[in-house]
Amino acid sequence: MSFRRNLVGAAKLSTCVAALVLASTAQADTLRDALVAVYNTNPTLEGARASQRATDEDVNVQRAQGLPSATATTTHIEFLRRSANSFTAPERNLGVNAQLQVPIYSGGAVRNGVNAAQERVSAGQADLRATESSIFSQAVAAYMDVLRTEALTELATNQVEVLRVTFQSTNDRFEIGDLTRTDVAQAASRLAVAEGDLRSAYANQINAREVYIQLVGQAPMGLEAPPPLPGLPETVGMAVVTALENNPDLIAAKERADAAGYDYEVAGAGRLPTIGLFANYDYSNFFGTLGGPVASNFAQTESTANAGVRITIPIFQGGLPAARQRQAGARESAALEQVIATERNVIQQTRSAYSSWQASNAVIASSQAAVEAAELSLEGVRAENSIGNRTIIDVLNAEQELLSARAQLVTARRNAYVAGFSLLAAMGKAEARDLNLDTGGPLYDPQVNSDRVDGRFWDWDRDSEPSPNSTRTVDIDAGEDLIGPVLEP
Repeated sequence: MSFRRNLVGAAKLSTCVAALVLASTAQADTLRDALVAVYNTNPTLEGARASQRATDEDVNVQRAQGLPSATATTTHIEFLRRSANSFTAPERNLGVNAQLQVPIYSGGAVRNGVNAAQERVSAGQADLRATESSIFSQAVAAYMDVLRTEALTELATNQVEVLRVTFQSTNDRFEIGDLTRTDVAQAASRLAVAEGDLRSAYANQINAREVYIQLVGQAPMGLEAPPPLPGLPETVGMAVVTALENNPDLIAAKERADAAGYDYEVAGAGRLPTIGLFANYDYSNFFGTLGGPVASNFAQTESTANAGVRITIPIFQGGLPAARQRQAGARESAALEQVIATERNVIQQTRSAYSSWQASNAVIASSQAAVEAAELSLEGVRAENSIGNRTIIDVLNAEQELLSARAQLVTARRNAYVAGFSLLAAMGKAEARDLNLDTGGPLYDPQVNSDRVDGRFWDWDRDSEPSPNSTRTVDIDAGEDLIGPVLEP
């Protein structure tokens, strides 16, 4: 089932927080909405796309070194002071020089430089994929953190209300001599701690909201529960195999190693001959000032032209080409080692994410059982306390155990989802194309720009003035006014 269809699915939370997490409103946002907003407006992702477009131009930069070049130079000279022994020197001169250079052979430097640039374009495209999946992973974590902190705030609010009732009933029973002052103090202590926890929960909720705004570019509005994740592997071995084939970081490392191999050839070309054609044209105009008093005997304009072949043969360069090639060879070795290091890192990330995902799923099951048991325990302890078989501290402990179990369940659900998405990212399966996102238009394809600029050699060819595409968040209100005050005693 596609990611879009899965958006209607919902993970079950405990009964006390189901209304908070699963409820949808007229303004409810889905995880799909959040990821679409990230895809279209996140400045980090937009900046990475722009950087990749800059990388695309390196191919043209390298290719330009093997293309013909033409220059023209115009010089106007006023001779303010002439030699006393010169009777024919001009007073002014207009000179025009035009040159045409046509490279024929450069020892393979241009060809290999273009190949290296193309490999780096491919590596940059893989880096862009990695940036997209990384931003998506952060957005998913932020989305789940908002849900988690909202649920924990609801739990903390409910705990304050429960402990307030417990404190009041304990105080009433103390007034009639059924309980001691110690029981009242214990209930008051737990209530004060719960109110402090509620304040911390509010602060955590605001922090999660602000992280969400930073990544998504808009405030969270009644977030719906996320859909099941598509394409999760059945075994860790399957996850590793997929990651080694599709992980963008590993693909980029391999492309850069290939580019370093071409750089090695470029460095070696420095000891080879170069061949080129050239043509020159010169024009001078003395404006009737050449020859002084006998200027009429001299031609006041002249022009010359020449063409030829230039062969440059390096004989001795102080070891520079050898040093450059050794340097390039060492960098190629470093790039090859980086491939292995990246492969190790990908394997570690994949296995760790799979382990975290599996562990969180196990914690969900155990936490659900713990919640059910704690609910039964609290009910029994309260009943026993009403007939004098249990103390107030037993009731307070049972209430705290139930709160901890519910909080652990909420956190485990968040951790399981985030770990699952991180696993997809490590496998190279956490991009818009994999999640079947509807972004309101075609997905951004970096190859489109690479093809658009490839081979463009006109010097005055340029794009429109750059402007930001991402959205600002300065006008989004802070979240303090969206969160209710702590209950006063």
